[in-house]
Amino acid sequence: MVRKLGDEELLSTVKEILKWVRFSGLENVRSELARVLDNDQKRLVYHLSDGKLTSAEIAQKTNISDFTVRNYWSQWYRRGIVEALSVRGGTRYMKSFELDDFGLIVPDVSVLKAKEVPPKVNENGT
Repeated sequence: MVRKLGDEELLSTVKEILKWVRFSGLENVRSELARVLDNDQKRLVYHLSDGKLTSAEIAQKTNISDFTVRNYWSQWYRRGIVEALSVRGGTRYMKSFELDDFGLIVPDVSVLKAKEVPPKVNENGT
């Protein structure tokens, strides 16, 4: 005969299982994040994807196009590293993991700004 678990015992068992599932997947998550977020721009966009900022706001902060942010979100959603959130006017995405938790460095916005190519100056100096 199988004995029934009480609520407290069941909760404790589920927490124990969750702990081991998380532990067993940590290296897979870290390697997937490192593989997919393979440059400073992507890591910064991912870090800023908190579900509160719009794609346009992230684009402005990172000096890339809104289209690029939305394209990243779409790719990352398919890879399972962001979660879709329904908001008035559409869908936003929220990162599923904190990069710091996996030893991945979150670049500062100034790093991207420093990498920008200065505008070309034509022969008459404009």
